[in-house]
Amino acid sequence: MKRWKKYLFTVNGLEMETVYNEDTIEQVFWPLLSKLTAMQKEKKERLIVFMAAPPAVGKTTLCQFLEHLSKEREDITDIQAIGLDGFHYHSDYINTHSAMVMGKETPMKQVKGCPETYDTEKLQEKLSKIKQERILWPIYDRKIHDVVEDVIEVSGDIILIEGNWLLLKEEPWKSMKKFADYTILIRSEEEMLKERLIGRKVKGGLTRKEAEDWYIQSDSVNVRRVLETSMDGDCMMQVEEDNDYSMI
Repeated sequence: MKRWKKYLFTVNGLEMETVYNEDTIEQVFWPLLSKLTAMQKEKKERLIVFMAAPPAVGKTTLCQFLEHLSKEREDITDIQAIGLDGFHYHSDYINTHSAMVMGKETPMKQVKGCPETYDTEKLQEKLSKIKQERILWPIYDRKIHDVVEDVIEVSGDIILIEGNWLLLKEEPWKSMKKFADYTILIRSEEEMLKERLIGRKVKGGLTRKEAEDWYIQSDSVNVRRVLETSMDGDCMMQVEEDNDYSMI
């Protein structure tokens, strides 16, 4: 019998609620945080960690939870969790440009969220400075559905960056792995993610048919690209249908 526990914590002034298996926290999350702490202390410099996963796995919430968890014990170095979504091109650019996606020229607004709709030059520039400097990091504001530049000051000793494409085998993403000291890949069954992504769109106001069409056109392609063309991480996890995590 799994021991589920509800957690309430505050991130950037917003209250978040999540549920995790207490055994997973003890057997997976705490050992991971202890390992990262030991690496950071040994290196004696800022540690950069990439966490990659398909859409709808719950990686953003997990990263924020690990940040919250890291502050509970004095023997664990605090995590600062940040995301990749602030490196989307701005909406005015996406709405007026096309990109070559899987060999086909496609309007960006039809495939927003795929690797080709990210400003990888801006990301590379930030990553080249993140080890040594207190840089400012962009966010994606879901209220205005656009990027807001330079919102978060990157100042932690362990920086956990989450995003779908951080371990993609394709360039220029593949070359960015050199900026990471440690990498995490979370895998999942595609069918489970399909239902989650369709459900999200329905909650956002689409009909079931519209949500299914969007999944076929965009989300399914992104899910498969992450699952099929990502490099393995130093740490490999699997998320189950009940949203529990296990090591692979």
